[in-house]
Amino acid sequence: MTTPGTIRTGIGGWTFDAWEGTFYPEKLPKKRQLEYAASKLTAIEVNGTYYSSQKPETFAKWAADVPDGFVFSLKASRYSTNRKVLAEAGESIDRFLNQGIAELGDHLGPILWQFAPTKKFEPDDFEAFLKLLPGKLEGLALSHVVEVRHDSFKVPEFVALLQKYKVAPVCAEHFDYPMIADVTADFVYARLQKGSDDIPTCYGDADMKAWRERLTTWAKGGVPADLPLVDDGRKVETAPRDVFAFFIHEGKVNAPQGAMAMQDLLAQS
Repeated sequence: MTTPGTIRTGIGGWTFDAWEGTFYPEKLPKKRQLEYAASKLTAIEVNGTYYSSQKPETFAKWAADVPDGFVFSLKASRYSTNRKVLAEAGESIDRFLNQGIAELGDHLGPILWQFAPTKKFEPDDFEAFLKLLPGKLEGLALSHVVEVRHDSFKVPEFVALLQKYKVAPVCAEHFDYPMIADVTADFVYARLQKGSDDIPTCYGDADMKAWRERLTTWAKGGVPADLPLVDDGRKVETAPRDVFAFFIHEGKVNAPQGAMAMQDLLAQS
C-alpha cells in the first residue's frame, strides 16, 4: 500500500482470449501479458488463487513482472469460505496465506474472501471467521475484504462487525447481488459488474463520471451521497483512504479499456 488516498483501477486476471489484439498488441507473447497489463493498469484481481494454490516462485515472478506501485488483489481459496461453519476455516485460511503470497511483498494488496450467494449471515459464526483473519504475514500488513452476496447481510450488525475487525465489504455494483457501500476500513474495494461488451469503455460516459466522483469522494475520506448504506446513521472517520475499482464480470471484453478510461478521468479531476 502507498500513501492513503491512492485510487487504483484494474481488471480480473490478465489472461483472456478476447483481449488479444484488442487490449494486448498483436503477437504479444502470453508470457509478457502480465508485464504489459501492469504497464497500463494499476491493479489486478487474481481469480486463479480461488481455485488452486500457487508456488512461492510464481508469486515472486508476478512481483518481478510489475512496476513499483502496482498491486495484486488475491481472491482467497474457496475452501475457506464455501463451508457451513465458517469458524472451522482456520486450517484452510492458514494454508492459503502460507502458500507463498508474501513473495509479492509491496505488491500484495487486499485479500478478497468471496462467499456463495446462498451463504446467509449468522452473526456469531461470521465473527468467528473474522477473528481468524490475521493482520500481518511475515512482516507484511494484510488488508481483508469480504464479498457477501445474500440480502441477509444488509443489516447494521454486519457492518458493525466489519468495522470492529477493520475489514472492508465489497461495494458490488451487480445485477443480482446486494450493494453494501458502507465504509468500515481504511480502504474501499469496488467491483463494477454492470458493464457491456457493446460499450468501448465497458461503462458508458455518464456511469463513468458518476463512479469517478464516488471513487474520488472515498479517497478524500468522504462517503458518496448517491450510494445506499446499510447503516446510514453510523459515523465514519474522515480520513484519506486507498480505493480499488475493478471492471469485472459483465463487459469483460472491454474491461481493460474501462479501467484505463477511469484512470484518465481521475487524472482530469
